Amino acid sequence: MKPIGVIIARFQCPYLHPGHRALIESVMKNHNKTVIVLGVSPVKGSRKNPLDFPTREKMIKLAYPELIILPISDHPMDSRWSQNLDTLLTSTFPGSGFKLYGSRDSFIPHYNGKLETVELPETSVQNSTLIRERVSDLVLNTEEFRTGVIYAFANTFDKVYPTVDIAVFRHNKTELLLGKKDIDNKWRLPGGFADPTDLSYEDTAIRELKEECGPIITSGMHYEKSFRVNDWRYRPETDKIITCLFSTEHLSGTAQGSDDISEVNWFLLDQVIGMVSRNETAKDHEPQLMFLLEKYLNKEI
Repeated sequence: MKPIGVIIARFQCPYLHPGHRALIESVMKNHNKTVIVLGVSPVKGSRKNPLDFPTREKMIKLAYPELIILPISDHPMDSRWSQNLDTLLTSTFPGSGFKLYGSRDSFIPHYNGKLETVELPETSVQNSTLIRERVSDLVLNTEEFRTGVIYAFANTFDKVYPTVDIAVFRHNKTELLLGKKDIDNKWRLPGGFADPTDLSYEDTAIRELKEECGPIITSGMHYEKSFRVNDWRYRPETDKIITCLFSTEHLSGTAQGSDDISEVNWFLLDQVIGMVSRNETAKDHEPQLMFLLEKYLNKEI
C-alpha cells in the first residue's frame, strides 16, 4: 500500500499560484491519497498570517475537492510540534504510512519526528509573501471584498494599544511640563503610542518626549502607574488604550512643541488644579494629572 502524501504548508495567499499548484499536483501524481496540513498561527489576523484555516481550506478545496485538509497549530518547541504532527496523522489515518513534502521555506529544518520527508524544488518565481504585498492595498468594488474585510476584523482578538504619558518635573517637582494639541486646544502630558521597534516602555517614553518636546535632557524614567484611557477614537470600539505613566526630572534644554504638539509650557502644580477644574486640560489626561497632583502636591485636592 502506497504511503499517504502529506504537504505541510501555509498557503497564506489570496489564490493558489503556479508554485502551489505544481507542488500539489506533483504529490498527487505519486500518491493515491494526498493530505495538506496547514499551519495555524496563534495570532488571529496578522500581516504574515492574514487567512484563517477555514478560508484557506475553502480556497484549496475549490481547486482540488478530493484533497483532505487538516490544521496544525504552531508551537514554540520544534520537538513538540513534530510530535503533534505525527500524532495528528497517525490518529487520523491509523495503520497508514506517510511521506511529508515541503518546498519554499519548508518545515523540514524544524521537523524531528519519525516520518520520511521530501523537499521539492521550487518551480515558480511567485511566492505568497510578494503576492500579499502586491494586493495589500488593492481595493475591489465587490460585495465579496467588503464581506471579507468585515470577516477579517471580526475574527481578530480584541486589542489593547499601549501608550505612554510622561510627567516632566522641574524645580523640585513644583512645576510640570504640559503640551497643547490643535485638535482640542487642551493641555495634556506629552506621550504617545508604543512602537514595535521600541525595546521597552521606558524607551517609548524617551522617544516620545524627544519627538514632542525637542531634545531636552532629563533624568531616567520612573514608572508611576497605568491607566485605561478614555480616548475619543476608541470609545465606540472594543479595542482600548492603556497607558503607562512615567515621571522624570528636567535637567537642561528648552522644551519646544513639535510633532502634533503645537505648544508647550511649564505650570506650577497649583495652576494645574485650576486648569483641570476649568476644563482646560484634556479629559483623557485628567486621571493621570489628578494622580500626580495628589502624589506630589502636599495639600488636599
